[in-house]
Amino acid sequence: MTETIERKLPRNIDPKKLELMAEVLKVISHPLRLRIIELLESEKPLCVGDILSQLDVEKSLLSHHLNKMKDKGILEAHRQGRKKYFRLAFKEITKIFDCLEQCDLF
Repeated sequence: MTETIERKLPRNIDPKKLELMAEVLKVISHPLRLRIIELLESEKPLCVGDILSQLDVEKSLLSHHLNKMKDKGILEAHRQGRKKYFRLAFKEITKIFDCLEQCDLF
């Protein structure tokens, strides 16, 4: 049985907020970036090496994607010694997976 969520139509989302939403969607709209978000879904920050060990990509490519998401405010980073650790800036972004998994397109 499909759960129905009632909402008012139209939503009337502020145009500036829509622009920000579009920017976030544009930044995460890459399979590797979505995978990185999925890996960082846990509360524990991961270093580049930990992320790299779970993905089949070159370190330079991974660094490019991590830095792009950090620059756009999707990820936060901090150094601990020689290692750079990443975590999600806002955990709520992972709700996009729940939303898309319910979509009949996939």
